[in-house]
Amino acid sequence: MKNLLTDIAGVRVGHADDAQLASGVTAILFDRPAVASVDIRGGGPGTRESALLDPVNTVDAIHGLALAGGSAFGLEAGGGVQAWLAEQGRGYQIGNAVIPIVPGAILFDLLNGGDKAWGRFPPYRDLGYAAAAGASDDFKLGSVGAGLGATTVNYKGGLGSASAVTPSGVRVAALAAVNAVGSVTIDDGPHFWAAPFEVGNEFGGHGMPNKLKPEVLAMRIKGGPAATSIENTTLAVVVTDAILTKAQARRLAMMAQTGFARAIYPVHAPLDGDIVFAAATGEKPIDPLVGLTELGMIAGNVIARAIARGVYEATALPFAGALPAFRDRN
Repeated sequence: MKNLLTDIAGVRVGHADDAQLASGVTAILFDRPAVASVDIRGGGPGTRESALLDPVNTVDAIHGLALAGGSAFGLEAGGGVQAWLAEQGRGYQIGNAVIPIVPGAILFDLLNGGDKAWGRFPPYRDLGYAAAAGASDDFKLGSVGAGLGATTVNYKGGLGSASAVTPSGVRVAALAAVNAVGSVTIDDGPHFWAAPFEVGNEFGGHGMPNKLKPEVLAMRIKGGPAATSIENTTLAVVVTDAILTKAQARRLAMMAQTGFARAIYPVHAPLDGDIVFAAATGEKPIDPLVGLTELGMIAGNVIARAIARGVYEATALPFAGALPAFRDRN
C-alpha cells in the first residue's frame, strides 16, 4: 500500500501541467471499465458526462476520469483523455466505432497569477492527452496536475490521495484536487480539520488543539464576507475493488462526501463546485447493506485524509502575492 488511489489494482493516474499557465490536468484511467456514479454538493459545479452516471441511465461503466483546472475551459481535458484511450482501442465497441466514456469536472484557477492568454483554443485538451499518456501506478502529490493552480482561503491548495482497507479486506482509496472556498486548517495551523482521521504522520501529525477557540469557527472564505468570486471547488474521486452496482456506487459517493465536511470549513458552499466520483473495479463481493455502510464510512475517512494531504504536500506558486504553502509557515 502506497497510500495512493492506485492502491486499487487496475487504476492508473497521470498528471500534465504547465508552470507558466499555473494550471493542469489529472487523468484517472481504469484497465477495465469500472462501474461509476457521482454525487454533486457544491453550488457551482462544472462537469462533463455527469448525467450518464445517474443510476437511471443506461451506461453502467466508464474508462477514465478527467479532473482539470481552467474553469469551463478545462472541460476540454476529457476530450484529450478520451482521444488517448481511443488510440489504444479502449472504449465501448459499437460496430467499427470505439467510444471511451470519460466523465470529468473542473475547478476555477483562472486568477492565480498564471498566464491564461492562450489564444483561440485553451490547452486543456492537449494536457488531458498528455496526462493519460503518462498515467501509471505511481504519481506525485501537491502542486501537480489539476492541483497545480489550486488555492484555499489561507494556503496553497493541491492534489492529495489516501487509501485504506476494510476489516474484510476490501480496498478503498481517494484522490482530491483541493481548491476550496474555505480552509483545510484550523485557523492558520498547524492543525488540520481532518486530524482525527490522520494515519501516521501523513499530513504532519499535528493532531487537534486541546480546545477550539470561538474565533476559529468564524467564517473565512476567499474574498471575505462580500465574496462574489467563484475561484473554488474541490474535486474528489473514490475507488474501491468491491463489486458494486451503479446505484451502490452512487450511495458510496454520497457517503464519501462526509469526508469533505471532516476536512474543509465551510464546505459545499454556493461558490464551490464540490463533487465526488465513485468507481468500483468489481473484484470483491460485499454485503449490500452492512458492507456498503462500512465501505462508505471508510471512504469518507480517506477523502478527508486526501484533502488534508493535498494542502500539506503543496508548494507555493512563484508569483507575486501568491498564497504561501502550509509547510512554509508550519
